[in-house]
Amino acid sequence: MIRRLIQKNRSYRRFYQNFAVNERTLKELVNLARLSPSAANLQPLKYILSNTPENNSIIFSCLRWAGYLKDWPGPKEGERPSAYIIILGDTKITKSFGCDHGIAGQSILLGAANKGLGGCMVGSIERERLRSALKIPSDFESLLVIALGKPKEKVVIEEIPKGGNIKYWRDNRKIHHVPKRKLEEIILDL
Repeated sequence: MIRRLIQKNRSYRRFYQNFAVNERTLKELVNLARLSPSAANLQPLKYILSNTPENNSIIFSCLRWAGYLKDWPGPKEGERPSAYIIILGDTKITKSFGCDHGIAGQSILLGAANKGLGGCMVGSIERERLRSALKIPSDFESLLVIALGKPKEKVVIEEIPKGGNIKYWRDNRKIHHVPKRKLEEIILDL
């Protein structure tokens, strides 16, 4: 079961923008992050929820999408996320967030996949522009933005052939291909 959920949890970048993700669902997803492990149990993460066209537009404008797809500026109008969760680090609690936001992001995305939604962790953020636009206080650091919605694209996993490339790509049918290293390549026999 967990393997299927992990395989279903891909980085989706095109969505049915008119499919609403309600605030209750966003809170349920953040609750999964809240219940996840935190280094030294500091729990320094805070969250901003967005599911309105106005705030979504502001957040979208501060993100950069799919670095390997050089000729694609990101999802077009009608294919943009219908919700976002911004993961912030509270610097009053700690100055180092370790991998807490990665764990929280994965928990959110697994919960989304379990609900038939999809998402993408975005780390390429114009942080100061986002801070200014949303009036995020200076003692919060923007760590990740999770884009969420009903996926409008198919994402397939492929094993990288010997000498192959790790860069994801789209074919002429807009199917998103994600190469993964073989298990034998990533386990060291020391």
